[in-house]
Amino acid sequence: MQLAFCLYKYFPYGGLQRDFLHIARACQARGHAVRVFVLSWDGALPADLEVTRLPDRGFTSPARYRHFSRALAARLAQRPADAVVGFNKMPELDIYYAADPCYAHKAHTQRSALYRLSPRYRHFARYEAAVFDPAASTEILMIASAQEPLFRHHYGTPPERFHLLPPGIDPSRRAPPDAARVRAALRAEFSLSASRPLLLMVGSGFRTKGLDRALHGLAALPAELADAQLFVIGQDDPAPFQRLARRLGVAGRVRFFAGRDDIPRFLQGADLLLHPAYSENTGTVLLEALVAGLPVLTTANCGYAHYVAAAGAGAVLPEPYRQDAFDQALVALLAADRDALRARALAWAASADIYGLPERAAALIEQLAPGARRPA
Repeated sequence: MQLAFCLYKYFPYGGLQRDFLHIARACQARGHAVRVFVLSWDGALPADLEVTRLPDRGFTSPARYRHFSRALAARLAQRPADAVVGFNKMPELDIYYAADPCYAHKAHTQRSALYRLSPRYRHFARYEAAVFDPAASTEILMIASAQEPLFRHHYGTPPERFHLLPPGIDPSRRAPPDAARVRAALRAEFSLSASRPLLLMVGSGFRTKGLDRALHGLAALPAELADAQLFVIGQDDPAPFQRLARRLGVAGRVRFFAGRDDIPRFLQGADLLLHPAYSENTGTVLLEALVAGLPVLTTANCGYAHYVAAAGAGAVLPEPYRQDAFDQALVALLAADRDALRARALAWAASADIYGLPERAAALIEQLAPGARRPA
């Protein structure tokens, strides 16, 4: 089949973007042709994908996205596809990969009534309704089961249009046979002794991921843990958080890195992954940490937080969030038996069904594509 994949922005270090690329290649492996339409592509264009950058016009995001929809429709009218697969919410999709949470729920529970009168709200509400309205025909690939009832509550979407996918953790994140050597090498590179606690945060969007919460927790550590270091890796502006770190007196113990390709080294070198997110549809990095043997401290509103509890390799903080609860859990996990936590995480990862998302998504796209259902 001819498949059209639609994504507003590609950059190498986003979870949605990685899923998109893995699914595209899984579809290619099944013999299908994949054409990709984007507004922007950050990084080298893959030689094995046909990527078209549509004109990026408009002064606001909603304006640019509306222009994208019109330009996409014109391209597909000239060269039709058997299925249009969207990785952002937009009209005229045959299949939507639901990486983002329910916008209507957020707008009604975390925003004011005044916000819901804004042009921005009207645009994103309309684009979400184009996917989830009962009159729409878009099939929905879900990666967080907790979001389905929210969409159904706000839109009345028929349940048969939802298709739940397993997580899709890259097997390269698993602990290698020489994990001890990798850990020692990373710590030597950054002049960290074997006993110095290293905390890690990974993910773009520092505010949403709860970096401010992590910095407050770092500042609250007792004297015996006051040498703990925090590494923060992700695509975002670190300046506001550097200022916060200075106000809290921990700037000398926090190091920022742009997105990078060697995350598995950091997962081995660290002692604890912090992910106290304000909201998170899934939280792929939670599973990447577990399969690497790295314990996790996270919040219950992350879609994949229940895996941390199932593995018994960390702590999940209940909602509503309390900073003192985070501070206490951080101290407890740094004082816990690291080897025992690592062993639990690795034992769970050895049998968990968390690696099959791209292949399952490709199979569903093949099954649900309108072109596959049309008579030859």
